Amino acid sequence: MRFEGTENYVATDDLRVAVNAAIQLERPLLVKGEPGTGKTVLAIEVAKALGVPLIEWHIKSTTKAQQGLYEYDAVSRLRDGQMGDERANDVRNYIKKGKLWEAFTSEERPILLIDEIDKADIEFPNDLLQELDRMEFYVYETDETVSAKQRPIVIITSNNEKELPDAFLRRCFFHFIKFPDEQTMRDIVDVHYPGVKQKLVKEALTTFYSMREVPGMKKKPSTSELLDWLKLLMNEDVDLETLREQNPEKLTPPLHGALLKNEQDVALFERLAFLARREGGARRGPSE
Repeated sequence: MRFEGTENYVATDDLRVAVNAAIQLERPLLVKGEPGTGKTVLAIEVAKALGVPLIEWHIKSTTKAQQGLYEYDAVSRLRDGQMGDERANDVRNYIKKGKLWEAFTSEERPILLIDEIDKADIEFPNDLLQELDRMEFYVYETDETVSAKQRPIVIITSNNEKELPDAFLRRCFFHFIKFPDEQTMRDIVDVHYPGVKQKLVKEALTTFYSMREVPGMKKKPSTSELLDWLKLLMNEDVDLETLREQNPEKLTPPLHGALLKNEQDVALFERLAFLARREGGARRGPSE
């Protein structure tokens, strides 16, 4: 099994090397990077490229590691038993299989995506150490051990909201997805919008990367937000002159709501516009 990228996903050389190294080592691939750099999509595209099933486990702040193994609904069994339901005689009727159980018992070697692991409690990664290492777990209610038929390819994503434990990191192959340079970004745009006017892309990328360099931004615009913005520019048929506009009163680009996602950053650009206007007025002088 080797990942060489897909038509719909621009994978850099170092990312392809990381994916294939994790597959070869049979270690979880831990992928970090800015939000919107394609970490989650990577697992989807690897599954497509290798022609294997994808099992997705999206982590929330309330997610517990046990949920990835299985959940036992003792309350429902007790209620059904009190009502004389025959289902209550078999504990298996009240066990809900988790994503790891599903991955371990898959007929084909699957991709298991554990998405945004840093959203969960700090102990969450440690609670999965043994299961991901040994590829098995014990079910107390049925007195059985669930072992992986074949080791799944595990891809774990993190937005760096929390530090992950060292013991967990030691068991992973790590890759940080760098923010795409301009040429890579052009390739990404071409994949999503084939035939887009290259002059529009050039001007949009100039504006986009300039915005990312503005000091003090709370949230820099990401790749996915650039793609949304380009789609709007094309749909609204925004002309190049509007994008090239140097009027200090218009420092925020057209349709900037696709790029700026909080009031602090909008206010920052408004302050920059105010300072530019004041500086421009001072240069012209009162006689003008």
